[in-house]
Amino acid sequence: MYLLMFFLKKNPTAEIRLFNTKGRMKEAFQPLSKGQVKMYSCGPTVYDYAHIGNLRSFVLSDITRRVFEYAGYEVKQVINITDFGHLVGDADDTEDKMLLGLRREGLALNMENMLSLADTYIDAFKEDIQAMNVHTPDVLPRASDHVRGMVAYIETLLQKNYAYATSDGIYFDTAKFSDYGVLGGSGSEEHSRIGVSAEKKNQKDFALWKFNSEIGWDAPWGKGVPGWHIECTAMSTRYLGKSFDIHTGGIDHIAIHHNNEIAQAESANNKPYARFWLHNEFVTFDSKRIGKSEGNAITLRQVVDKGISPLSYRYWLLTGHYRQSMNFTWDAVHAAQTARERALRAFSELKGKGEVDEVYRKLFEGALYDDLNTPEAVAVMWRLIKDETVSQGSKKATLLLFDTVFGIGFLSLEKKADSAKISVSSEKEIPDDVQQLSDKREQARTEGNWNEADTLRAQIEALGFTVEDTPDGPVLRRT
Repeated sequence: MYLLMFFLKKNPTAEIRLFNTKGRMKEAFQPLSKGQVKMYSCGPTVYDYAHIGNLRSFVLSDITRRVFEYAGYEVKQVINITDFGHLVGDADDTEDKMLLGLRREGLALNMENMLSLADTYIDAFKEDIQAMNVHTPDVLPRASDHVRGMVAYIETLLQKNYAYATSDGIYFDTAKFSDYGVLGGSGSEEHSRIGVSAEKKNQKDFALWKFNSEIGWDAPWGKGVPGWHIECTAMSTRYLGKSFDIHTGGIDHIAIHHNNEIAQAESANNKPYARFWLHNEFVTFDSKRIGKSEGNAITLRQVVDKGISPLSYRYWLLTGHYRQSMNFTWDAVHAAQTARERALRAFSELKGKGEVDEVYRKLFEGALYDDLNTPEAVAVMWRLIKDETVSQGSKKATLLLFDTVFGIGFLSLEKKADSAKISVSSEKEIPDDVQQLSDKREQARTEGNWNEADTLRAQIEALGFTVEDTPDGPVLRRT
């Protein structure tokens, strides 16, 4: 009902400004094609579960998509799946992460097992993004299904003299591409993160293809596997065209992976690659980057095991700007869960119908159109919730509008209420003593005191009420 009202506008006119890593400044967005946005995001390497730091990148891409759709654009979004070719480090002589996954799980190193391992973690990735209310992209291509396109790119680069062969593979000649490193962050020749090799013409040169006589695909220059960088170039241009609007990813991709994507694509195609580059900062833990190599990877499943909703983790991410690092603590994310549940409870108490409040709509758009400023937009949401001068119906309609971008649960709560699948009781309908027990139980759950939470649940039930823990918060009902 509300969605039909919200999306009547289909002629985007608002100015949206984004911080473009290419140029390192905010720029007014102009699409290549009127009313359309084509965007690509580097996806997961499916040798293990994604950790919560990885997932921040997909919340960034999701918020970017939602903001442009909110503004009236038609968005085509591609997120790739890397199921081979991504090395453990940036050096070309390290091990493929997929092979590392096979060794970890005691599986023979062959193509069948590698693709089967990928299947397992692709399913896990889809479950994670669904739980966090991240829209499924329009295309989710698998690298292993696009090897022919990668081979074609490498053939073109060889023909145009941008690539050369060594004893262990085919390499891109970075000296031939004058704009190499345009995004910044690339290492010096003496201390290149790519690694030192006597056969390289330049130590910044990187692998397009690695020979492997035992596992891989046949190619004119020998059996092996494409490099990680050529995967994204081939898949992004396959689905979005040789030039497209937006490319997103984590800041760790800037120096090597994304600079290499640009070099390959623009050398082969003689056209600009992605016009806007958006990069999210790290999520840290104890002020250290979260990552498997750092030994502090936390998965979404571990977050859920602590009693935290995936949407509460999403909400926590929205309270920080994507270009700022965020230090994860259990206390911080529990506090985010409490705040989100308080917002949902306030929403559930709103009665009647109304129109979107124009003052708050403009404040909301002003924040989001200024480089996706979600913390400011969240602050606008709380101002609205507390503003007693706005009618309940108007407040409800406005919060539902906000949730088309936030994705934190107002819309799903309304849908459930409309369909009568879940009856949400307001605090006013619940006796004070029951509500107090429920509040204490939520505090116990927030602190991880599960025994006390179970005891309080039993006391609530003894008073004639049941409590249901839903993704949108606890629901009390009379038995």
